[in-house]
Amino acid sequence: MSATLVRRRLTTLIVAVLIVLGSSTLDRAPAAAAGAVGYVRLAHLSPDTPEVDVYLSSPSGAVATKKFPGVGYGVVSDYLTLPAGVYAVAMRGAGSPESSAPVLTTQVTVEAGKAYTVAGVGQHADLGLRVLNDDLRLPDRGTAKVRIVQASIKSPVLDVSVATGSTIANGVRFASTTDYRAVKQGSWTVNFQQAGGGMTSSIKCALTGGNVYSLFVLDRPTGLTAELRTDAKRAGSLPVGGVETGAGGSQPTSQEPGLAVMSLLALLGVGYALSRVRRLRTRPV
Repeated sequence: MSATLVRRRLTTLIVAVLIVLGSSTLDRAPAAAAGAVGYVRLAHLSPDTPEVDVYLSSPSGAVATKKFPGVGYGVVSDYLTLPAGVYAVAMRGAGSPESSAPVLTTQVTVEAGKAYTVAGVGQHADLGLRVLNDDLRLPDRGTAKVRIVQASIKSPVLDVSVATGSTIANGVRFASTTDYRAVKQGSWTVNFQQAGGGMTSSIKCALTGGNVYSLFVLDRPTGLTAELRTDAKRAGSLPVGGVETGAGGSQPTSQEPGLAVMSLLALLGVGYALSRVRRLRTRPV
């Protein structure tokens, strides 16, 4: 075979490889868009409301109805990964038939890449479902993000500070949520005091740089307390009550062995053709 003919075949092979790889890349784009997801978690934050059964359903039927039985005060679920769309959340008394009328209902519109907490808040007589927008954008390394979710009726208005005296938030009212605030990473002692004096409490928090947290203030039989939940973290396994983002954590990781095999075979073919060209060039005339 002449060197000219080998070069022609080599050129044709390279063009074919580029077409295959290019078309495969284009084919993957719609699949990634179709797999766009958001995140929803559920919380019971009404101190005087008994346990409830919580239902999450998709009016479009895209996702099977999910039931969370016997959810009590202070419980916060892990995030659910859901396709973007509209979802209904309903609360019924614990043990009530699914066919019974719900005590509360609301809808949440899930956008791709965004996260939400749907919480039962307020006193039982004035109970409501509220959708909180969770900002899971990761802060810089060395800095953490934290917010206060106030669910204590015994201390309806709180001032929150750290042991060094720095104020985190003043006048945080029952059934309200502060914005996220950036703080330096490290171990903190967070103090809670009822506005105007009175009940106080504190909690030690270890805040890791690059992570996002919610600090839930709750009434317990022993008094006022607070529970730190990880909303999102920079790296590692899925945290309790959170979803891993950053470092590619929220990106699809589907494997495509067929494409890898085709690429390998194509490269082997190119290598063989190049070796043929070298042999022809070095063959004596």
